[in-house]
Amino acid sequence: MKSKQKILVFIDWYLPGYRGGGPIQSCANLIAHLNDSYDFYVVTRDTDYCETQPYQGIKSNEWNTLANGTKIFYISNDNLKGSTIQKIIQETEFDVGYVNGVYSLYFSFLPLFYLRRNGAKKIVLASRGMLAESAINVKKVKKKIYLALIKILGLFANITFHATTEAEIMDIKNVAGTSSKILVAPNLPKKENQKEWFQKQKNVGSLRLINIARIAPEKNLKYALEILERVKTEIEFDFYGPVYDQDYYQECAALIKKLPNNIHVNYKNSIPSELVNATFQNYHAMFMPTRGENFGHIILESLTVGCPVIISNQTPWKNLQEKKVGYDLSLSQPEKFVQAIEKFAAMSQSEFDDWSKAAMNFGNDFINNPEILKQNLLLFSNN
Repeated sequence: MKSKQKILVFIDWYLPGYRGGGPIQSCANLIAHLNDSYDFYVVTRDTDYCETQPYQGIKSNEWNTLANGTKIFYISNDNLKGSTIQKIIQETEFDVGYVNGVYSLYFSFLPLFYLRRNGAKKIVLASRGMLAESAINVKKVKKKIYLALIKILGLFANITFHATTEAEIMDIKNVAGTSSKILVAPNLPKKENQKEWFQKQKNVGSLRLINIARIAPEKNLKYALEILERVKTEIEFDFYGPVYDQDYYQECAALIKKLPNNIHVNYKNSIPSELVNATFQNYHAMFMPTRGENFGHIILESLTVGCPVIISNQTPWKNLQEKKVGYDLSLSQPEKFVQAIEKFAAMSQSEFDDWSKAAMNFGNDFINNPEILKQNLLLFSNN
């Protein structure tokens, strides 16, 4: 029996972490789906995003084996240095190096540098939307200097870029050059998904909304609150996620205090990934007018449990209204968001049930698309 290829993965945060959001989920889903075809060795931190305490039940600075056979090397903060990354690459037998993300010193730059220096057979870089102009413009000067250094050192040369959408191809070429080798493989969903539709009780004139995202300007929570300020019906809005930007959170908290009596807003802190599906059952729709998403795992997860979405048009999820699974709206038209929320609030039980079922069917059709799995398998092939 032919042995499986070994994939050495570098990512800032990984399971059991969840506070890092989409990148963790993207990588975990990919490994869960491809585990039968490849052996994965993941190098990551031993703490979650914005946390200082190591995960419980793991051994730092050595290989750990998960139940699915995935090997994880959890690096402690005091051992996070170039020599550690170099040693892991030199001492680990692997066929493909997979770098998840662009701007991390220890999990992007140094892995690219040492993978190349040690003659890795194949290097795949998942840019995760980080080379889009909108992403580069956040802390623009620092990122421009960083990308210039990568070009000088030739770290983008002769590698394979993993793009998750066709639109990302041009972003990559604009930064890395038009001759770059790029493979498109959409993000994979969670392997386990809800099979049965559950009815959510819906009263005319009220609505329960949820938002699950880190508290930071790019997720646009403040904009969401400003929209709710204009809504006339009874709304309960709960938001979950780690506070990434404390000043921004304080701006949001001040706005919450000024909301009218018909709008009830609660911050529920972070939520582990395994509890997200059950949490969605308590809400009618997800409200996340994000400034931009490379994929938006939480959007797909919401849909697969029958929770329609009210989102911006800055994500890959388009034309939702015509499918009766939600709304994707322009951030320049806040009145459209108000109308969408009030339309959902006005729905009867039977009308909302139709949208909820449509959302679940749409999400599950995406999940069960075999072509997406094939595209991801090709990322690590010898071709």
